[in-house]
Amino acid sequence: MARYITGQVLRFALLMVAVSVAVFALVSASPIDPLQANVGQAALANLGEEKRAALEAYWGANVPFFERLTAWLGGLIQGDLGMSLRYNAPVAEVIATRALNSLALMVTAWVVSGLLGFVLGLWAGTHRGSWADRAVKTYCFILAASPTFWVALLLLIIFAVWLGWFPIGFSQPIGKAAADVTLLEALHHMALPAITLSIVGVANVALHTREKTIDVMASPYVRFARARGESQRAIILHHGLRNLTLPALTIQCAQIAEIFGGSVLVEQVFSYPGLGQAAVTAGIGGDVALLAGIALVSAALVFGGNLIANILYGLVDPRMRVSVQGKRAKAGGESHD
Repeated sequence: MARYITGQVLRFALLMVAVSVAVFALVSASPIDPLQANVGQAALANLGEEKRAALEAYWGANVPFFERLTAWLGGLIQGDLGMSLRYNAPVAEVIATRALNSLALMVTAWVVSGLLGFVLGLWAGTHRGSWADRAVKTYCFILAASPTFWVALLLLIIFAVWLGWFPIGFSQPIGKAAADVTLLEALHHMALPAITLSIVGVANVALHTREKTIDVMASPYVRFARARGESQRAIILHHGLRNLTLPALTIQCAQIAEIFGGSVLVEQVFSYPGLGQAAVTAGIGGDVALLAGIALVSAALVFGGNLIANILYGLVDPRMRVSVQGKRAKAGGESHD
């Protein structure tokens, strides 16, 4: 266990360094001029030399890439993510302010899409070739081919503009202080973005679960259970769920990265103040420190999701624990010999 934990810590550290370098390199190679993006082309043209030089120093426009990267990594080691020049606040403060909104949105979408996708995939797989199976496949194929922002715009037009069931955007009523916002009002504003992410994320889980269900239902032990007179429901509960849960957990944990990527587009459409909207703002404005901080948070979420999946595998399928223990025992025996 100590060796496993040490390996995961080293992998996480290497991942963070790789993400940081990649973000800094991509932003540095971007054709976006941070001065023009944040000041405006007309205002920039009328600036004097001293003011322009001061703004270039503020945005670090003339600082070499490796110097900026080294300074940022040095601060990161000390727990300092730097200053967000676009929001004029520490990066940690900006992320902390917006992380709660994004996490609430993503966790809701992750749970709902996983449960709904698993149920639909199980239903389609156990009724292969029926109208239910065709309906689920059609639904999933359409959603899988639909861009997230297009689905968000469609739902916004129908349910917010035409029907007026949900607010058009934001995470709270306009003109109301954050301290005065009730839980019901916050949930009302989050509902439509969460529904958008949920129905888009259903497709992969449902199709994957459907294929695994078909394989399980065609297995010898299921045929033997049918020969003994067990009902379809008993077969699924006693023989199918355990064999289907592990693949479903695999695809569901992989959904974390996709849901985070989808939340960037959804937050933009609904003007939802989360990490996704802040990432777009940082990218357009050339705010390297904020963009790198958000990239580190997203990489940590994906890494944590994969780590949780590995832990859950052992809990769901004891055979994996036995296999790992057997390999370790064999390695120890060979080393002893």
